[in-house]
Amino acid sequence: MSPATVANWIDQGHLKGHRTPTGRRRVEAGDLVDFLKAHEMAVPSELRSEDGTEMVVVVEDDVGYLEALLRTLERADLDIEVVETTNGVDALLEIGRVRPTVILLDYTLPDLNARQILERLLEPGRKLDAEVIVVTGGVRDDEAASLRKLGVKVIVNKADGITTVVEALREALQRRKAA
Repeated sequence: MSPATVANWIDQGHLKGHRTPTGRRRVEAGDLVDFLKAHEMAVPSELRSEDGTEMVVVVEDDVGYLEALLRTLERADLDIEVVETTNGVDALLEIGRVRPTVILLDYTLPDLNARQILERLLEPGRKLDAEVIVVTGGVRDDEAASLRKLGVKVIVNKADGITTVVEALREALQRRKAA
């Protein structure tokens, strides 16, 4: 969105803001966060600390499992905003757009697997500032070791249940807040 768009929102009263004596428009961070949430827009990572909401990207191609996971996350009493996607390319785009605190990443996706996504996120000149939890129906030991070398701290088996995934997410959020 352009600065002119934001200026129009302020002038039209859609976004709470004010003008400085020099004519510039200013918006309080909390007001901007409220506006973005009300209009279902992503809240940039640098603004999330204003209200304590953490951004989580969920990447899962099994629509049934994804819906069940999202319902469970809604009831889990976590102060998070969730962006979901069902393939690796969209995951890369969303991760770059919202800069999440935690990524819940299905190991096997239709286009890329978790290792390939992480390799792209960690290409030279890029920095991944999110904890990654890989959720899988099963992964070989050598592949698990490869994921850990890429920075994955937690690998959760889907057979252990959605509550195990939610608990791993809760622990990751606690680690991030403590850091």
